[in-house]
Amino acid sequence: MELLAVPPLAEWRDTKATVHRFCQVVGKIRLASAVRRNHWWNVPFHVTGRGITTRPMGQSDGNPIFTIDFDFVSHRLVVTTVDGRAVSFTLYGQSVASFYNSTMEALAALDVRVDMTVPRPFDLPDSDRPFADDTEHAAYDPVAVTRYWQVLSQVNLLLEEFAADYSGKVSPVHHFWHTFDIACTRFSDRLIEQPPEADPVTREAYSHEVISSGFWFGDDAFPEPAFYSYTAPEPDGLDSEPLKPEAARWITQRGSHLAVLRHADARAEPDPRAAVLAFYDSAYQAGARRAGWDIARLSCPGGVTDPRLSTGR
Repeated sequence: MELLAVPPLAEWRDTKATVHRFCQVVGKIRLASAVRRNHWWNVPFHVTGRGITTRPMGQSDGNPIFTIDFDFVSHRLVVTTVDGRAVSFTLYGQSVASFYNSTMEALAALDVRVDMTVPRPFDLPDSDRPFADDTEHAAYDPVAVTRYWQVLSQVNLLLEEFAADYSGKVSPVHHFWHTFDIACTRFSDRLIEQPPEADPVTREAYSHEVISSGFWFGDDAFPEPAFYSYTAPEPDGLDSEPLKPEAARWITQRGSHLAVLRHADARAEPDPRAAVLAFYDSAYQAGARRAGWDIARLSCPGGVTDPRLSTGR
């Protein structure tokens, strides 16, 4: 498999910032309208054959069942209800403010009521500015956006393949509108007591010991697209563990260690798919060994847990 190229961050920085905020608008609608799941699994997006989706939501809160889809082939936002009604509008030429207004108008036209408690970005530099006032972010390069979705699709399947080898509690593969990454997380059954000052998002996300694997498109702290993995809480000596392939390395970020394989380095490998899977597995093995997980018991190569099938009997 040849990994698709990702545009350098500098080439689509403005578009990425705009689309990220579009995703936060829809993500906050999902947060308000979906049934709560542990570790916020109800909040992220999932990859589709044309873009990303919220999946169906509503009903339990009195709303009709509805879904919001980003179509990154036709470059439209599509809001549909279970009775077949739909409203859509183009993503071209939209500022965050006009996107927010058009989205809320589409919901109203379909009789969907949403109480977005905090209609502002979450954990972004302009988190104090309401979506309705953001006319600054209005860049949209359709070529870059389509490639972003195509890369998401490739990484989505790599993470699905990696997730299949673990029989313990594991998250779906999902695209976070908070950090604009795609990830899959393995959990141990060990509860982690968070400090009293931890915010509610962190407390729920990290209530159990985790090893998370994913991919991001680059940001100001690390301005390159890269595959990553981390263990939380971080066990002693994690950064001394070996990683595969040779180009992978440990970096320090926000006071902890992150295993990183640059997308460009993965593409340069003779077998990029195998290199990425080896990277994820080596980072998992490092964290699981150091944290004392029962690696053999939690393993299910090829997604098989049936003893008969796994032994070939």
